[in-house]
Amino acid sequence: MNPASPPALDLRGVHAPLPPELWPPAPGWWLVAMLLAAVLALIGLRGYRYYRIRRRRQQALAALDGLARARGEVEAQAFVTEVSTLLRRVALARFPRKQVASLLGTDWLGFLDATGGDGAFVSGPGKVLAMGPYARQVEVDAEALLALARTWIVKNAGVPHES
Repeated sequence: MNPASPPALDLRGVHAPLPPELWPPAPGWWLVAMLLAAVLALIGLRGYRYYRIRRRRQQALAALDGLARARGEVEAQAFVTEVSTLLRRVALARFPRKQVASLLGTDWLGFLDATGGDGAFVSGPGKVLAMGPYARQVEVDAEALLALARTWIVKNAGVPHES
């Protein structure tokens, strides 16, 4: 050994640091995951709401189609009563019960016009709904009444109003 040379150091080799672990993720990834979950939940809720609206409309239109097929087999009075009942069911599902349930006669027709009838219930083929269910003889234009009811259902068998 050379007295002038420094003593040998017992040094270890250089090691690369360990790669970062995948779990638990960094706080930023938790935030991204929560935002993604919220967006997916919102899309799911909107999709379910759209599905319910579409299903309700399809059920009402299917019931109206059933009435259209059976109109030759029933009396005009029963036909008018069934159309009025179907429109009332749709209205009760769409609008607050207090607003719809007590309406009769011209008030009922006025409500139907105000919510999508465009005057065809009070002064058009829908006017038969006011007294048709109670009259002995009813003159009804079934095709026009069905078309009017279909138009009203398409406009109103959707999202319920908030009370």
